Amino acid sequence: MSPACCATVRQNPPPARTSTRTAQSHSKAALLLALGVSLFSLLLPLSAAATPGREPGSANPILPGYFADPSIVEHEGKFFIYATIDPWGGDTLGCWESPDFKQWTYRVLNWPTKAACTSPQSGGAAVWAPSVVLGPDKKFHMFVSVGNEVWTGVAEQPLGPWRDANGGKPLVPREYKPGFHMIDAEAFVDSDGTPWLYWGSGHGWTNGKCWAVKLNREMSAFVGEPRDVTPTNYFEAPIMVKRHGLYFLMYSQGVTIKDTYQVHYAVGDNPLGPFKEGPGSPILVTDKEKNVISPGHHTILQFGGKDHILYHRHSIPFNEAFVGRQTCVDEIKFLPDGSIAKVVPTHTGPALAQGRDRKRLPATASASSEAGPLRAACCVTDGNYATLWQPANPKQESWLQLDLGKSLAVSRQEIRFEYAWKPYHFTVQASEDGASWKTLADYSVTPATGSPVVIDSRTSARFLRLVFPASQQEQPTPAVFEWSVPR
Repeated sequence: MSPACCATVRQNPPPARTSTRTAQSHSKAALLLALGVSLFSLLLPLSAAATPGREPGSANPILPGYFADPSIVEHEGKFFIYATIDPWGGDTLGCWESPDFKQWTYRVLNWPTKAACTSPQSGGAAVWAPSVVLGPDKKFHMFVSVGNEVWTGVAEQPLGPWRDANGGKPLVPREYKPGFHMIDAEAFVDSDGTPWLYWGSGHGWTNGKCWAVKLNREMSAFVGEPRDVTPTNYFEAPIMVKRHGLYFLMYSQGVTIKDTYQVHYAVGDNPLGPFKEGPGSPILVTDKEKNVISPGHHTILQFGGKDHILYHRHSIPFNEAFVGRQTCVDEIKFLPDGSIAKVVPTHTGPALAQGRDRKRLPATASASSEAGPLRAACCVTDGNYATLWQPANPKQESWLQLDLGKSLAVSRQEIRFEYAWKPYHFTVQASEDGASWKTLADYSVTPATGSPVVIDSRTSARFLRLVFPASQQEQPTPAVFEWSVPR
């Protein structure tokens, strides 16, 4: 767990005479950390401390930002997550790479894009809901919803380069099954190497239809005609999982922008069913007391002899007007009797995701201003992607600062902004005394993008500072999930 910071807000840069008091606070933080006590929880404003999901060191969400409909691939010791960029998709997908399921780096894919995946019949919907699998041909195959159609691509490696696999046209056109959405395609490769595809959703938040079809070995064309395999309570987001010789068709129902979205499942003895909704379904639902709102549109990862469910849920605090879903992970159990145990959604996350905050220097954060107790400066050192700092008035110049407690050698900083794909204008400064500053990096003209934004600049400093100019209309609001200095 990260040592927490004080949420003190200063209107001016801290003068050098405050250094002794701050160093004492830093020492106390280290002592409390050694005793297993988080200073963050003691100093965070009550309204924030009482909000479930904002506990320091929480592994859920696993990604810093707003990403929905996750798909995951494990390849050569690395993990790759592909997801919808919220709100409601973007011109491409969100893609993240990690060597350990703890530290994630944002990657930009060359395909799909809204421009490349547009047919004469395409709708206006952005790039949504990817499914990526390793096919029987040992290539990576992607099925993705763009313009209310399903497009397919292929690559030799998880990060590409990707190329269209169907001659520049959708595999499932927009009007393939009139009256339903042709979205949320999910690929499944059976234990005998046979690939299958499942897809379909309803209109207007009413329940939809699910279709399934066998694919050719190259996973680029149908083999035979699609079948309607719709189970009870199906709305969208099908995913096929085979366990104990049974076929579990899992799916979501409800309204994702309200608090009714949830995960159901049905069971059959072959990939085409028929599927009967299983006992205990739904298995993952809203828990308002925990601040787990509308979990769903998931995928399954087997790792370390356990099954894990990756899903999205709403950011905290829940706001129907803000479509900012976040990716989380928890354990799931497929039982030999053909049922799935209820999933207990957590903020701590499973062992697979825990511990990402252990290799950072302790620091105390302060800022020029804060946009309320749930957007405090101390959020950038709490090791929790459910929290972030924002200034009270982004139209004014603002700054965010770390106090390391004493002068230390600093060679690397990692900044995780609210939006990995948006450009941020700022400068990075360092100081020994909090009064005299030098510039380490300047993005005031050419902005930085990505996550983390890495500052590789060697210096000796006690104080580090990000200075944001007054925001222009086209610029994103300065907002930071985490700012760390690796040990």
